[in-house]
Amino acid sequence: MTSRAWLFVPGDSERKLAKAEAIGSDVLILDLEDAVAAERRSAARGLVREYLAARPANTGARRSELWVRINPLSSPDALLDLAGVMPGGPDGIVVPKTESGAQVAVLAHYLDALEAREGIRAGRTRVVPVATETAAAVFQLGSYTGVTPRLAGLTWGAEDLPAALGASTNRGPDGELAFVYQLARALCLAGAVAAGVQPVDTVYPDFRDSAGLEKTCARARMDGFTGKIAIHPDQVAVIQKSFSPSEAELAHARRVVAAFRANPGVGTVGLDGQMLDMPHLKQAERVLAQAGEQ
Repeated sequence: MTSRAWLFVPGDSERKLAKAEAIGSDVLILDLEDAVAAERRSAARGLVREYLAARPANTGARRSELWVRINPLSSPDALLDLAGVMPGGPDGIVVPKTESGAQVAVLAHYLDALEAREGIRAGRTRVVPVATETAAAVFQLGSYTGVTPRLAGLTWGAEDLPAALGASTNRGPDGELAFVYQLARALCLAGAVAAGVQPVDTVYPDFRDSAGLEKTCARARMDGFTGKIAIHPDQVAVIQKSFSPSEAELAHARRVVAAFRANPGVGTVGLDGQMLDMPHLKQAERVLAQAGEQ
């Protein structure tokens, strides 16, 4: 089943970590980067490692995956973060300010070594880069294909890129994203699909605006994104509902798949007075996969 909501949780807050799993987000991103002051990173690594290690064995019920956002690979904190949290066995690593697929390949080598050291199953730890936070990164969004089987998705950021470009805002006079950020978003989506991994939309900063969040989720899903990052627990339910197929969508998708299965070897079928071809079948299969059906 696709991971819909990816909720950031400050790695240095015992209170927020203690409450996080009850929220029900598909993914919790235990944050060691922007949410943690430099002087608290060492303590945060310890808290995150303990939180990861304290998780009980999987009982079969769906629960939040636990990922960790480390600091950029270009910083001295990145390896300290990895060495500090890998004993806890995170499900994945979110790596910010990634500039190319080559950097993810380097991270994969680090994870190979750390998994071997900690006795973790080889290849278990997955990776999602935040792939649009520098000017150079925007030109490399097609470079992630085939870099490592660990790659699970790509996401983008609309907050760091303006600072990198020297822009005063990422919005135009109409309140919509300015063209360069729309371009980064589109290229991230295309890069993820080209790499065969999940495209994850960026944060909606105003956590009090549920209507605005719902609107951006609907647009993101329409465009092809399959999940979104949350910065506040109140955003999780909206995101998970928005990126879940409705019963009507599922019923239609089942009928499309059934129509093709009833007519093996054909390229088009008729359903409800419409002719359907392979793109319709692929879309129906995608909808069913989002709900864990296939």
